[in-house]
Amino acid sequence: MKQLLNTLFVTSPDLYLSLDGENIVVNREKQILARYPLHTLQSIITFSYGGASPALMGACASRNIGLSFCTPSGRFLARVSGESTGNVLLRREQYRAAEEPARSCQIARNFIFGKLFNGRWSIERTKRDHALRVDVEMLSDASQKLRSLLPMVSQAETLEQLRGLEGSGAAVYFGVFDEQILQNKKAFFFHQRNRRPPLDPVNAMLSFAYSLLAHDCASALESVGLDAYVGFLHRDRPGRQSLALDLMEELRPCMADRFVLTMINNRVMQKKDFQKQDSGAVLLTDDGRKTFLKAWQEKKRETITHPYVKEKMQWGMVPYLQSLLLARFLRGDLDGYPPFLWK
Repeated sequence: MKQLLNTLFVTSPDLYLSLDGENIVVNREKQILARYPLHTLQSIITFSYGGASPALMGACASRNIGLSFCTPSGRFLARVSGESTGNVLLRREQYRAAEEPARSCQIARNFIFGKLFNGRWSIERTKRDHALRVDVEMLSDASQKLRSLLPMVSQAETLEQLRGLEGSGAAVYFGVFDEQILQNKKAFFFHQRNRRPPLDPVNAMLSFAYSLLAHDCASALESVGLDAYVGFLHRDRPGRQSLALDLMEELRPCMADRFVLTMINNRVMQKKDFQKQDSGAVLLTDDGRKTFLKAWQEKKRETITHPYVKEKMQWGMVPYLQSLLLARFLRGDLDGYPPFLWK
């Protein structure tokens, strides 16, 4: 359990939530573990299959406290809402912002700033941890180029300009990605980013990690009442969760890319975990996917200190907290959306 930004996160899979007067009660096997006054909460997000009592659901609905249910792995299931809810006003504000190019660019700038910032610090971390095994000069040059793009991203006035800067940054970042692969270079190499289909094991893992991250971001956005299909940088397209793709931009380098590098450099993934199709596509085998998914869930349970709220939390909660911050910005509670800036 963790309370952040007036939101209670219930992360243990075997907890049951009930109501006692004006308090939410957290139970495990009929033993009370904690109590939280309802008036101190704006929302509750539970990752437990234990569920919640109808009385608590009714109390949350009548007090306009968001109550969202997700699976222990983070998949959004449902949200309790009463006759009056702030989600309608929040989504109206989201739609208005998405319709205005200037406001969309203002928000999207922060997503891309976070992406390039985190990409740069991923490179810096490789330099720090493996200085004797990598081309430090090459990585330093890429880091400096990414750093020089950050002020331009902050001042971008159009989405087209922002996309151009993001593309330039991605070219620099992926240009040194292969240098950060330290093990089994014969099987694991990176020449360029390719997808639909991925043509080598590294791209296969990147695509799979991005799919998992996009799924987590979509669940997080829905849990706080935002529409995952209406984005600011990624525009509307039928069936595409554009806002989830926006939110995951800043999290790609630190959550997905670093994870893939760790899986390779720690020899968790092997050549046998991939299969090549007749079309040339390289995909994870069933056993490879199981290994990858198990490690992904373990990664999400690791603890970090959030750079904005300065609180310890699990990696898996980062998309949920960023979604809360985005919702607060759209409601006018924050002057700007603070991206997740990792070091």
